[in-house]
Amino acid sequence: MKLLITGATGFLGRHVVAEALARGHSVRAVVRPSGDANKFDDDVECVRVDLRSSRGLLEACRGVDAVIHCAAAKAGDFYAQFAGTVLATENLLKAMQQAGVDHIIAISSLSVYNYKKMWSFSRLDESSPLESNPRNRDEYAQTKLLQENLVREFAQQNNWRFTILRPGVIFGKDNVWTARLGIQGKKTWLRTGAFAKLPLTYVENCAQAILMSLESPPAYSGTFNVIDDELPNQRQYTAELKRRWPSRINIIPIPWTAMRILAGLADLTNKLLFNNKAKLPGLLIPARLHARCKPLRFTNQRLKQATGWNPKYSWRAALDRSIETARPEPSNTTATATALAGAAG
Repeated sequence: MKLLITGATGFLGRHVVAEALARGHSVRAVVRPSGDANKFDDDVECVRVDLRSSRGLLEACRGVDAVIHCAAAKAGDFYAQFAGTVLATENLLKAMQQAGVDHIIAISSLSVYNYKKMWSFSRLDESSPLESNPRNRDEYAQTKLLQENLVREFAQQNNWRFTILRPGVIFGKDNVWTARLGIQGKKTWLRTGAFAKLPLTYVENCAQAILMSLESPPAYSGTFNVIDDELPNQRQYTAELKRRWPSRINIIPIPWTAMRILAGLADLTNKLLFNNKAKLPGLLIPARLHARCKPLRFTNQRLKQATGWNPKYSWRAALDRSIETARPEPSNTTATATALAGAAG
């Protein structure tokens, strides 16, 4: 198939391009006007398009068999993320319709679920409740919910083949920390909780799942969580991460119950004294804390049954591949946490 891949120069998009080529597909990669098209070999056709505008999108969609939509905004205020995620998706869908393209794989996030409504240690799967009050969460959760609805409605109205994928924490080279662990400093990590499972998906495993969803008719018209096998808990992951880290690190654990009480008190104080106008850290906002750190169980069985996907790399092997080649510096952790915050809610 000839594929149009948006977000092709991003962390996930680069691996999706590589996996598509390895599986024999031809790729047209969408690159932002200011993006670096030199990241790709000559066998990748690059088009410079700003998805926030309809200009050039029809031409980009012409002649392709399917679209893999990885592009999204992960930073900025609501309006910036709305433009980079929702408006961009709407423009893409309209261009697909005009070009006669009727197959899309849309990449969403686990951030769309309502974690506060779930009991601790219950199982999160595709039937779990979606966030009913996304304004209590963050801009990423809000725009991902809007994006999902837009794709689903547009595809059903036009009788398209479509698949919505909700990856967990996508990790890999230069992206090994997640806000689900707590706060990462240069020499000290504040770990919130110990036994919550981390819904990890190694970036190469995730790219494989995306392409298998494209190629598997049972996955059409479906929504699937993308999560690896044998997930570690917070304590296990931070211990292995610390062991591989290039410098000495101290870990300060804070129990989940203590953090939940602290966030509740901060939220109450904000309501009573500041009329909900105080800017609190994410871990002190109950809805965000639950989305990041609540101990839950996760399953990938629905995706595996539909596609036959089996993650290639275990999380320990993925850490070895990520850190031995990347050796990330602690000073870069703020950018790393931001890149993964969408998957953490």
